[in-house]
Amino acid sequence: MSDVKSRSRLSSWTYALRTTNPPPDGPVDLVTRWLVVTRAAVLPMTLVSGLVAALLAVGEPGLDWRWLVLALIGITLAHVANNLMNDLFDTQVGTDSTTYPRALYAPHPVLSGLVSRKTLLVSILLVNLADLAILLVLTAARGWPVLAFALAGFVLSVAYTAPPLRLKKHGLGEPDVFVVWGPLMVCGTYYSAVGTVGWDIVLASLPYGLLCTTVLMGKHIDKIPFDAPLGIHTLPVILGDRRARAATLAMMVGFYILVAVAVALGAMPWPALIVVLAIPRLWKVWPRFRRPPPDEPPPDYPVWPLWYAALAWLHVRQAGALLVLGLAIGAVLEVV
Repeated sequence: MSDVKSRSRLSSWTYALRTTNPPPDGPVDLVTRWLVVTRAAVLPMTLVSGLVAALLAVGEPGLDWRWLVLALIGITLAHVANNLMNDLFDTQVGTDSTTYPRALYAPHPVLSGLVSRKTLLVSILLVNLADLAILLVLTAARGWPVLAFALAGFVLSVAYTAPPLRLKKHGLGEPDVFVVWGPLMVCGTYYSAVGTVGWDIVLASLPYGLLCTTVLMGKHIDKIPFDAPLGIHTLPVILGDRRARAATLAMMVGFYILVAVAVALGAMPWPALIVVLAIPRLWKVWPRFRRPPPDEPPPDYPVWPLWYAALAWLHVRQAGALLVLGLAIGAVLEVV
């Protein structure tokens, strides 16, 4: 019986990590609940940003694995805090409701009753306190630039949805994500690990930052019918549906161009070019991005009404994994 329960729980966790939803017919235990509440399914985006920095740091003078591991934990906790704060602030300002996509593609932490508003607030406080402890250690070890990277990331994370700036509402949410998941995460993690950062690391941080932005673009394209009437002027709302889809595809192509430029200028090792193996996935995503979404979700589709966000995520997942693989091969070649 215990083996059956263990398999059921593992299946539930796997489903939540894959879809951001609890399984429709499985147990919602404590772990599943928090995997859904924290949107753990999208945390791999942060892990890849950290791994880009880590693999570029291999073999560099001054590399300290203790600070690298702490930095990786720190940016992951920062992403968790960001997800929780977005849900809290969007609920407070009235954006999130039972008819808004956030509560449709996955259970909203508060509106669905998974956790109370007080529990969400306490969770945000605890995660940020843990991140603060890591920040103090890294700042003591590496100096004030760590503090600058962390504070910039925190301000942009809060300002994304929180008043008075609410960057998402003014077409600045997408640049926010590009900066955070690109230069801030990659350069901040690299600096924490090595103690220096140069133009080459800044350049190397841009491709994946752009790739992460395509997921947000896709999500905001999906939400145009909901955001426009509320006066939420995301970049896709400003551009309009067709131009936003074209811009997102251009960003996907831009990822490959930036990787090639980074390799050509020596900011990335040549094995990073293995990302071209993700082009067939882009080829499959491309025509679907060129067409309007279907009127109804496909059978057993877990994140409706999101459509373009899911397509972008499929591309990001493969292209990001190949980027990590290419950098890992480059790191091994550098060491041997």
